[in-house]
Parts: sequence; C-alpha cells; structure tokens
Amino acid sequence: MTWLDLPSDDVFGLDNLPYGVFAPPGGAPRVGVRVGNQVLDLAAALDDPVFARPTLNTFMAQGRTAWSAARARIRALFTGEERRPATEAALYRLDEVESRLPYEVGDYVDFYASEHHATNLGRLFRPNGDPLTPNWKHLPIGYHGRSGTVVVSGTPVTRPHGQRKPPESAVPEFGPTRRLDIEAEIGFVVGTGSALGSPVPVGAFRDHVFGICLLNDWSARDIQAWEYVPLGPFLGKSFATSVSPWVVPLEALDAAWTEPPHRDPEPLPYLADQGKDGLDLALSVRLNGQEISTPPFASMYWSGAQMLAHLTANGASLRTGDLYASGTVSGPRAGEEGSLIELTHGGSRPLALPGGQTRTFLEDGDEVTLSGTAPGASGGRIGLGEVTGRIHPARPLS
Repeated sequence: MTWLDLPSDDVFGLDNLPYGVFAPPGGAPRVGVRVGNQVLDLAAALDDPVFARPTLNTFMAQGRTAWSAARARIRALFTGEERRPATEAALYRLDEVESRLPYEVGDYVDFYASEHHATNLGRLFRPNGDPLTPNWKHLPIGYHGRSGTVVVSGTPVTRPHGQRKPPESAVPEFGPTRRLDIEAEIGFVVGTGSALGSPVPVGAFRDHVFGICLLNDWSARDIQAWEYVPLGPFLGKSFATSVSPWVVPLEALDAAWTEPPHRDPEPLPYLADQGKDGLDLALSVRLNGQEISTPPFASMYWSGAQMLAHLTANGASLRTGDLYASGTVSGPRAGEEGSLIELTHGGSRPLALPGGQTRTFLEDGDEVTLSGTAPGASGGRIGLGEVTGRIHPARPLS
C-alpha cells in the first residue's frame, strides 16, 4: 500500500526505485530515486548527508548492508501517511530537473558475452571459418575501455575521426567514420571494491555490484576494423559510451533472475554457475523513433557474475564506480540483433525507416534510444529507463 498516485502498471513504482543524480532548479547536484515521473531528494527526505553529493560513489562504497537499509527506509517513506507531507516536499518533477552522470566512473571494461552477437559477427568477418574463436566458450572475452568518455543519456555524440582503409585502397586514410554503429548493452556498476591480488568469486557478485544500467557503446566499425589487429578495440570504441541516468539496484531485480543458457563445454571451476545467475531483461532499440530491434538479455551466454569473476581472476582490484558492460546483446531470431552491423548484414541490407528512408549505419542527426524492462516483484514490469544519443557532425580538423 502506498499514498502515491501511480498507475498499477507504472514501471517506476515501489518495486523499482532506481538511483540517479539530479540537479534541481537553482540547486547543486545530489542523489535521488525515481518514483513515477518524479524524483525524490534523498538528502532532504532521509536527512542523510551521504546523498547530498554529486555522485553515488560515497553511498555505494558503504556496502550491501547499507544499500538494503536505505532501500527499506525509502520504501517506508511512501507507505505511511505520517511521512507524507515531508516526503512530498522533497519530490521534484522529472521535467524540472537535470539528470547527471550518476557515478564517477573508475575503470571501464567491455565484454563480448552474447554467443549470438559473436556468431553473427564471426560469420561476417570469417565467412569460410568457424564464427567463434577457439577461446570464446572458455572465458568471457573483454577489453579495457576509456572511462573518461562515459557520458550520461542525452549527451550528443560527435562523429569521430580515425584511420580507415577501404578495401579498394592500398593505403589507409584519415577522416570521419563512415560506419558509425550502436551496441545495445547492459552495464554493471561496482559498489564496493576489492583488494589488489584477491579475485572476486562468482558467488560474491551481489556483495560488490550495486546495480545495472542501460549502456550504448557507440562503435566506428571502419576505424575498428583497421586498427583492432592484433591488440583489439581502441579509437573505434573510445570516443563515447552512453549510460542511462538511473541505476536499478540488484534488490529490485529479485524476480528477474533466470537460468542461463546451457554452456558446453562446462566452464572451468572459477567460472562455475551459481544457479540462476542470468537476467531476464527485455531491451528495445529505436532509431529516430522507430523500433528496429528487441534484444533479449536472457540469451546471454556469460553472466554478470562470471564476467566479474574473470575480470578479477588475475588479482585485478575493483574500485567503487567501476563499470563493466555485457557487450552487445543479440538474440537468436531476426530482429533481436543489438547492432546495425548485424541488422544490416554488414551494410548490405539497408533498414527501411518511415518516410521511405533507409539506413545501413548512422547518419548525422540520427537519434538512437535504448530502453528496457524486467520482471518486478509484484508480478508486473519495472523499467530500466532510457539512454539516448544524437549524432553530431564530425568537427573540422584544425
């Protein structure tokens, strides 16, 4: 029971309560939670200075016990009439506040955890060979990215420059990417760190990961194709990574855990399954308002817990605010691909858009929005929010 006047199917009801950072009119940024189309100022509502900060990091560093206690206190604010006047005074409409990047990003790692995505790209790049590399089903493949270019939803994405080598050219050229792409992903936000030299086991996932967010890891495919051998992605991936302004805490996802796909061969012991460690998340990709894909996260081969275990298996330490991403989420069926390079078969089959337009890769002015939902504790759905980015033209070289 709650005094909030929310529709029964509101995806931002009390089963959700995602955290973010917002700036109220004329005020400094601080931590809040989204409820319906409002945001609650937690520093004011809970009288706790840990929330009067411009990032979630200090709160996240307090650990799992503090996260659970805060969530219980927040839920209680909306279920007792005696708390209603003070709580209502700390609520702001979403349309009157500015969303900020909710956490200070420490390190950023991007994985390649979807078998369907990896297979689709393997067939494009190695048409006469095995689409999966020999190591793919033995470990979650990933690379370390650039934390300084992680931006909050709504931040424009400037078309990047880089080296590219067209097939018909003998030498590379330098200029704006011609094959600008998206990657629909889920991000995992680390709350508590770990000591250098101490791996984090699969079973400790919930002690370290605070929550999840939507993530679009923009990709310049022509730059990436020329530069990635032998060391992997670099400039083709490091110019912008967009994240949603709301971090859904793991406690809100209790109804979303599911059995992962069957893994063959069986993973090595340090990557062994711990039961239901997959997540049943439904994603949507819209290009200029038109839905073009619905990737299912439940199909991901490697889980968030396994990614974290492999990330730290060599003793690499975690820090509060570290962000690691799932890699492109793609499903087994047509229309479930999480990138344009898959949806258009490398650009050979343009997408049809309203008004007679077509796209192979992104053009200047295009806007991409990722959204998503998960099963909620009360039987409905909870929302993951949205992450949006609009493509701006490449800047002239000086």
